[in-house]
Amino acid sequence: MSKLLNTASRWAETPLRLLFVTCVAYPVVWLWLGIHVRHRERLPTRGPAIIAANHNSHLDILALLSLFPLLRIPGVQPAAAADYFCQNRWLKWFSLHVIGIIPVVRGSLHLCPDGPDPLADCYRALEAGKVLVIFPEGTRGAPEEMAELKAGIWHLARRFPQVPVIPVYLHGLGKAMPRGTLIPVPFYVKVAVGQPLHGCADKLDFLHHLREQLTWLQHKVHTPALADD
Repeated sequence: MSKLLNTASRWAETPLRLLFVTCVAYPVVWLWLGIHVRHRERLPTRGPAIIAANHNSHLDILALLSLFPLLRIPGVQPAAAADYFCQNRWLKWFSLHVIGIIPVVRGSLHLCPDGPDPLADCYRALEAGKVLVIFPEGTRGAPEEMAELKAGIWHLARRFPQVPVIPVYLHGLGKAMPRGTLIPVPFYVKVAVGQPLHGCADKLDFLHHLREQLTWLQHKVHTPALADD
């Protein structure tokens, strides 16, 4: 019975997510802001896969969702901070059932290593063949600046070494809607999608490689496109 109820709940959520992306994400990102995407073809058409993006704004989730065809949206789930998106029951309901987030308790891997695994729901999403969106910095940084990458992305990549980790760099969203603002201002957005990475046993090596890839993509959004880039 529990399995049937969960299945029914997922089917009920799908129209809400599609409506949200159609009426909010697509118009805000493609019409209000404007966006240019380099190497969109590198995005996964289906999961399991991990999108690892820099994080400067709450618009980041909308921008990433807008990169996928509408019928692929039910298979895409962003991991997001539970302390923010679940801070009250209305925001929690909207975040879970309309945006479709996977709530993650920030810092709990470090602070409570013997407690419940905060990435458990992310594991289940990948096992179910979802495209998981994660922000390795863990929180929104200053506009157009990257903070230190946290270890959560490495734990995911190590547990699922065959699952590709696709780095994505977003430029402009931190200025369109920086921390503390509620209404986005028109600011052209640039996105660069990198080559897929895979997990490795050494945490520092993996995080260093991912950081290098994001830094390279940051450079690419500011340079003219080349035929062989």
